[in-house]
Amino acid sequence: MPKISGDARFSYDGLDRVIHEKARLGVLTSLMAHPKGLAFADLKQLCGLTDGNLSRHLHVLQEAGLVAILKGYEGNRPHTTCRLTAEGRGRFLDYLSVLEQVVRDAAEATGEEDIMANEQHPRPA
Repeated sequence: MPKISGDARFSYDGLDRVIHEKARLGVLTSLMAHPKGLAFADLKQLCGLTDGNLSRHLHVLQEAGLVAILKGYEGNRPHTTCRLTAEGRGRFLDYLSVLEQVVRDAAEATGEEDIMANEQHPRPA
Protein backbone atom coordinates (compact mmCIF):
# COMPACT_ATOMS: atom_id res chain seq x y z
CA MET A 1 0.00 0.00 0.00
CA PRO A 2 1.51 3.40 -0.97
CA LYS A 3 2.37 5.90 1.73
CA ILE A 4 -0.14 8.75 1.94
CA SER A 5 1.16 12.31 2.05
CA GLY A 6 -0.56 15.65 2.49
CA ASP A 7 -2.08 15.88 5.96
CA ALA A 8 -5.75 16.86 5.79
CA ARG A 9 -5.42 17.57 2.08
CA PHE A 10 -9.07 16.82 1.52
CA SER A 11 -10.54 18.41 4.65
CA TYR A 12 -11.81 21.48 2.76
CA ASP A 13 -12.18 23.64 5.87
CA GLY A 14 -13.19 26.57 3.64
CA LEU A 15 -16.52 24.93 2.78
CA ASP A 16 -18.51 27.26 5.01
CA ARG A 17 -21.28 25.26 6.71
CA VAL A 18 -23.66 28.22 6.61
CA ILE A 19 -23.32 28.43 2.83
CA HIS A 20 -22.95 24.72 2.04
CA GLU A 21 -26.61 23.84 2.80
CA LYS A 22 -28.45 23.31 -0.52
CA ALA A 23 -31.20 25.91 -0.10
CA ARG A 24 -28.81 28.59 1.19
CA LEU A 25 -26.41 27.86 -1.66
CA GLY A 26 -29.31 28.49 -4.06
CA VAL A 27 -30.28 31.71 -2.27
CA LEU A 28 -26.73 33.06 -2.39
CA THR A 29 -26.25 32.07 -6.03
CA SER A 30 -29.51 33.82 -6.94
CA LEU A 31 -28.50 36.96 -5.07
CA MET A 32 -25.02 36.89 -6.63
CA ALA A 33 -26.69 36.86 -10.07
CA HIS A 34 -28.86 39.86 -9.05
CA PRO A 35 -26.53 42.35 -7.31
CA LYS A 36 -29.29 44.91 -6.73
CA GLY A 37 -31.25 42.30 -4.80
CA LEU A 38 -34.43 40.35 -5.33
CA ALA A 39 -37.95 40.58 -4.05
CA PHE A 40 -38.82 37.82 -1.59
CA ALA A 41 -41.38 36.35 -4.03
CA ASP A 42 -38.84 36.25 -6.88
CA LEU A 43 -36.20 34.65 -4.67
CA LYS A 44 -38.74 32.08 -3.50
CA GLN A 45 -39.57 31.20 -7.10
CA LEU A 46 -35.93 30.99 -8.23
CA CYS A 47 -35.00 28.70 -5.34
CA GLY A 48 -38.14 26.57 -5.31
CA LEU A 49 -38.77 27.17 -1.60
CA THR A 50 -41.88 27.78 0.46
CA ASP A 51 -42.38 31.07 2.32
CA GLY A 52 -41.45 29.43 5.62
CA ASN A 53 -38.35 27.67 4.28
CA LEU A 54 -37.05 30.79 2.58
CA SER A 55 -37.72 32.91 5.68
CA ARG A 56 -35.79 30.49 7.87
CA HIS A 57 -32.80 30.29 5.52
CA LEU A 58 -32.74 34.07 5.08
CA HIS A 59 -32.72 34.46 8.86
CA VAL A 60 -29.66 32.17 9.14
CA LEU A 61 -27.89 34.06 6.34
CA GLN A 62 -28.77 37.43 7.87
CA GLU A 63 -27.51 36.36 11.31
CA ALA A 64 -24.23 35.34 9.65
CA GLY A 65 -23.97 38.78 8.02
CA LEU A 66 -24.24 37.40 4.49
CA VAL A 67 -27.53 38.99 3.41
CA ALA A 68 -29.45 42.16 4.13
CA ILE A 69 -33.23 42.06 4.29
CA LEU A 70 -34.99 45.34 3.53
CA LYS A 71 -38.65 45.60 4.48
CA GLY A 72 -40.89 48.34 3.23
CA TYR A 73 -44.09 49.04 1.36
CA GLU A 74 -45.05 49.43 -2.27
CA GLY A 75 -48.22 51.44 -1.99
CA ASN A 76 -49.96 49.86 0.97
CA ARG A 77 -48.57 46.36 0.35
CA PRO A 78 -45.59 45.02 2.29
CA HIS A 79 -42.49 44.43 0.17
CA THR A 80 -39.33 42.57 1.19
CA THR A 81 -36.09 42.82 -0.77
CA CYS A 82 -33.05 40.63 -0.13
CA ARG A 83 -29.49 41.34 -1.23
CA LEU A 84 -25.97 40.13 -0.58
CA THR A 85 -23.84 42.17 1.80
CA ALA A 86 -20.21 42.96 0.94
CA GLU A 87 -19.18 40.34 3.51
CA GLY A 88 -21.61 37.86 1.97
CA ARG A 89 -20.18 38.40 -1.50
CA GLY A 90 -16.63 37.91 -0.22
CA ARG A 91 -17.43 34.78 1.77
CA PHE A 92 -19.38 33.32 -1.13
CA LEU A 93 -16.46 33.90 -3.51
CA ASP A 94 -14.10 32.29 -0.97
CA TYR A 95 -16.49 29.33 -0.72
CA LEU A 96 -16.57 28.98 -4.52
CA SER A 97 -12.76 28.93 -4.64
CA VAL A 98 -12.69 26.00 -2.22
CA LEU A 99 -15.47 24.25 -4.15
CA GLU A 100 -13.44 24.67 -7.35
CA GLN A 101 -10.50 23.01 -5.57
CA VAL A 102 -12.76 20.08 -4.66
CA VAL A 103 -13.66 19.69 -8.35
CA ARG A 104 -9.99 19.90 -9.39
CA ASP A 105 -9.00 17.30 -6.79
CA ALA A 106 -11.80 14.99 -7.89
CA ALA A 107 -10.81 15.42 -11.54
CA GLU A 108 -7.19 14.62 -10.72
CA ALA A 109 -8.19 11.57 -8.68
CA THR A 110 -10.40 10.21 -11.46
CA GLY A 111 -8.02 11.11 -14.26
CA GLU A 112 -10.51 13.52 -15.78
CA GLU A 113 -8.38 16.64 -15.89
CA ASP A 114 -10.90 18.21 -18.24
CA ILE A 115 -13.84 17.85 -15.85
CA MET A 116 -14.74 21.53 -16.13
CA ALA A 117 -14.94 21.23 -19.92
CA ASN A 118 -17.01 18.05 -19.53
CA GLU A 119 -19.52 20.07 -17.54
CA GLN A 120 -20.13 22.12 -20.68
CA HIS A 121 -20.74 18.92 -22.65
CA PRO A 122 -22.17 16.29 -20.30
CA ARG A 123 -21.86 12.62 -21.12
CA PRO A 124 -24.94 10.91 -22.52
CA ALA A 125 -26.90 8.89 -19.95
